[in-house]
Amino acid sequence: MQRVLRFTLGLYSLAIGASCIFGARAADLQPLGAQAARVAEALDHLGAPLTAEERNELAAAAKSPDVATGVEKIQQILDPHCLLLVNINPESRVKIARGGAPAELVEQGWRTFLVKVANEAGVTAELKAQSPNAGPLPGTRKEQIADRWMDLAPYTAQPMAAPLSGLGIEYRILSIWAREPGQREAKLSFTVGQGTQDLGFRNDLDVLFTVKPAVDVKLGVLDENGKPATASFIVRDALGRIYPSRAKRLAPDLAFESQVYRRDGETLKLPPGGYTIEVGRGPEYLGERRDLTVSEAPAGQRMDVALRRWVDPAKLGWYSGDHHIHAAGCAHYTQPSEGVLAADMIRQTSGEDLKVGCNLTWGPCFDFQKQFFTGAIDKVSVYPYLLRYDIEVSGFGSHQSGHLVLLRLKQEIYPGGTSDLHWPTLCLNTLRWAKKQGAVCGPAHSGWGLEVNTTDLPNYVVPKFSGIGANEYVVDVTHELEGPDGKNIPAVDFMSVVDTPYVWELNMWYQTLNCGYRTRISGETDFPCIYGERVGMGRSYVKLHGPLDFDAWCDGIRAGRCYASDGYSHLIEFRAGDVAVGEGASELRRDKPGPVHLSAKVAALLPETAGAGAAIKNQPYAQKPYWSLERARNGTSREVNVEAIVNGYPVAHQAITADGSMQNVSFDVNVERSSWVALRILPSSHTNPVFVIVGDKPVRASRRSAEWCLKGVDQCWSQKQRFIAPGEMGDAKAAYDHAREAYRKIFSECEAD
Repeated sequence: MQRVLRFTLGLYSLAIGASCIFGARAADLQPLGAQAARVAEALDHLGAPLTAEERNELAAAAKSPDVATGVEKIQQILDPHCLLLVNINPESRVKIARGGAPAELVEQGWRTFLVKVANEAGVTAELKAQSPNAGPLPGTRKEQIADRWMDLAPYTAQPMAAPLSGLGIEYRILSIWAREPGQREAKLSFTVGQGTQDLGFRNDLDVLFTVKPAVDVKLGVLDENGKPATASFIVRDALGRIYPSRAKRLAPDLAFESQVYRRDGETLKLPPGGYTIEVGRGPEYLGERRDLTVSEAPAGQRMDVALRRWVDPAKLGWYSGDHHIHAAGCAHYTQPSEGVLAADMIRQTSGEDLKVGCNLTWGPCFDFQKQFFTGAIDKVSVYPYLLRYDIEVSGFGSHQSGHLVLLRLKQEIYPGGTSDLHWPTLCLNTLRWAKKQGAVCGPAHSGWGLEVNTTDLPNYVVPKFSGIGANEYVVDVTHELEGPDGKNIPAVDFMSVVDTPYVWELNMWYQTLNCGYRTRISGETDFPCIYGERVGMGRSYVKLHGPLDFDAWCDGIRAGRCYASDGYSHLIEFRAGDVAVGEGASELRRDKPGPVHLSAKVAALLPETAGAGAAIKNQPYAQKPYWSLERARNGTSREVNVEAIVNGYPVAHQAITADGSMQNVSFDVNVERSSWVALRILPSSHTNPVFVIVGDKPVRASRRSAEWCLKGVDQCWSQKQRFIAPGEMGDAKAAYDHAREAYRKIFSECEAD
């Protein structure tokens, strides 16, 4: 201790006595004692408590009748815990030196230290800790990641505070996290604002740390059949801190997620201590909460998990998939032109029990990610988990008129170049190229640009058409394009739902269905751009009549042999009469008006009480999560309504208990003219339609819908024409004129609403 004090005296060159090593301003015992008590309380909260003897000595020192003796004693107790000593001179210049605490850290864990501040200037600004070795990973190059091995977390919550107090001496708390074991050097610095460093007062210091290894906790992960599986793990210590630190994760662990994914037999590296672990595997599984104590023993730590399902649509032939995920861009932590690899993304999909993952290459990552396209499922796929690379037209080409999802491509790049710089600026021209090669296509994040200030569904407010969702869709849906066999087929196969506010996206779909168009819906997440929590927050469940196959799954999307869902409710085997959704033309033909029998197998799961879910239910529908079964909860009960929909309007409902059980529901609805019918649990799941054709007449359900679409074409043109390249302006005008004429004709064929 005397050696440390002598070093400190020499460092700061202060003409002081032994009783007060930081100068005369530090001789105020009462405020120093009060601050020391707060430090002790905070250290206790952080799980790095002082010993009982130290706490008692601090309390006694604070009451010392001799001020100098009390001040010196408090410093003698706290100084050995100080990693760093900071001096702020009378001109507010900052310099830093080593304190007496050993520079020891622990792999994948936090160590807490004190920082002693000699504040000669009486500064009351915030003392900020910085290090180039603790910079955030997002946006950095991979070669820089190795240097960013640590994380800094100054503790400024109660009973501490962010600003300095202005006392001559005070103590701050700094926690440091380390990624890997061994010796690691870090440059640490402190500042209290602009202009607080100069060449004469060095405010940074190189510190060599010794990082002790963490403990490998081996995981046993078995699915409901006792087979090895991948699951998600959210690991928190007693303070709620997440392990491994999100700021310093390396692939396959993603920095923007709380969870990590581990397969059976893999490990979690954890420092000794107590943890709470949330284990899950997507919405079809029951989550589990575990308490785990990791001992100092270097080997033999293990945690076994037996996963349990509450529903398994795949057993009935309904296979989940997310047609819109990304391996780069947005929240991904390497620079957007790179991203992560297929092996990292298959871990995401299998860890959420998502059978199909459509990994879409898009603008920011195009030139790097394009190398992974093969026109087939990726080699990392292991049945029943399939991953395939395709394209989202986003950040290039026609994206200003609405992003497009292009699935099942045979060619990845539009003719005329090798990248994303030469693509069409008219969505319809992009679709013309994609449909010719047999792609399954639709607009992404459909609601963007279609915002309306109403909860009515359907509604007849014409939105701005000023975004990147299903904007030009109102035009493209009226067109047919040449398919791979030379025959004309619909230009658009599906609309994306679940990842934007449901009123905005469903209203557009309902209006075009009412006009007789037969676009289907498919659930997506747009991971990690709209949702970064996990893949599969928006899903399509596709009915297949054989083993899971990517091409067949896409065909199911095109045919509408699927339902969209957040995964917490399921509308299986929807039928109108004897016609199953998505089979054949999905048509039920009748000679005359009359009742139609609708049926389905339905399952949903909510907690018995709303709890935290009440906040989701009560927030505006335009706030995330946009689709959530909690929004469908009837009051505070565990019930939700299954609604029968005719031409966009609910005509009947049946309440079911969302306890996870499979239940049969049925409705008899009156159909007076050719119409479309569907089921929904709003906003959690929605079937595709069955078209009830009465007297061989096409669906012409609403003049108001046709008028809405016609006005929409004009509004869309007013927003999008400026983005069309001169060479495509003729195509664009012809496409929009075609749509106007189509809606005028439909309007004339509709009966009065």
